[in-house]
Amino acid sequence: MKKEEKLISKDMVIAELVEKYPDLAMVLVEDYGFHCIGCFASGMETLEQGAMVHGMGKEDIKVMIENLNELLMSEKNSGKSKTGN
Repeated sequence: MKKEEKLISKDMVIAELVEKYPDLAMVLVEDYGFHCIGCFASGMETLEQGAMVHGMGKEDIKVMIENLNELLMSEKNSGKSKTGN
């Protein structure tokens, strides 16, 4: 995936990500164990910080972000927007 196509980065605040792409909340909870997406820390923590708190390493974080971006791009390209875009 080209850099300019990425919609999500490791530096996005979790609450902002969930607000912009609400359907990703379930992906974060079910696939990555982010059960705290509604807690106060999600308004301050980046995706990378939250992942590290949940025990993910840098490579796992990179793969998660790639997967989230691929999900968004596939929805965008198919015209099916479950993520608010």
